[in-house]
Amino acid sequence: MNFFVTAGNTQSMIDRVRCVTNIFSGRTGAAVARTAWGRGHTVTLATSNPEVLAEFGVNPRDPGERFTVLSYSTFDDLATLMQGQFRNGKFDVVCHSAAVSDYLPAGTYTPDPGTFYNARTNQWEAQNGPATLTEQKGGKIKSSEPELWLRLVRAPKLVDRVRQPWGFAGILVKFKLEVGISEEKLVEVAEASRQQSSADFIVANTLDGAQHWAYIGPIKDRYERVPRRELPDRLILALEDRYQERARNG
Repeated sequence: MNFFVTAGNTQSMIDRVRCVTNIFSGRTGAAVARTAWGRGHTVTLATSNPEVLAEFGVNPRDPGERFTVLSYSTFDDLATLMQGQFRNGKFDVVCHSAAVSDYLPAGTYTPDPGTFYNARTNQWEAQNGPATLTEQKGGKIKSSEPELWLRLVRAPKLVDRVRQPWGFAGILVKFKLEVGISEEKLVEVAEASRQQSSADFIVANTLDGAQHWAYIGPIKDRYERVPRRELPDRLILALEDRYQERARNG
């Protein structure tokens, strides 16, 4: 099979030197890619942290035959990369494990003289007239400002573009992380999320449990709870089974 795997985090730029990002390194995606490659599949890995591959015995600069490493940094980089790969590549499986930004910066502002934020009332106020703010622009916003206010807007879900408009018709794996919910609720949320993205499988865990276990499903109409160390192998086996099932059914 021909795999496309995303891994790592995305940066969303505030100015040319500052960004909003998250804490994830891409180890899960790297492990999935390495396992698929080790089982004889062809792999293209898009990652923000290619150096993580060394932990799995793969040289990111020379990964070997059947293994291609593509690097990205920003949300826009990843979106452009994925769109191009799906337009030009013929992948059988997409494993979208990258921790993509949920929100994108849409302006950075400073309160004008006399304008202040009242933390008690959670409202903007001004000593005279209406409260006003000024947008700060430039390659590097001045660090001399006493405070900055960052506007964030909802980012499009890249995984929801994989089917349409990008046209991928193969096997799609979505990854889902939640915080502060029970395992029972996690499975419920994961299944709804899988259906929303028209994914074949979803890998779900909580932040607290992420180092220890994950749920994969649906496999034979149920979700399996697997130890973290077994996740890559169990996922690839499930994907191989699904691919063979599709081939048998035409």
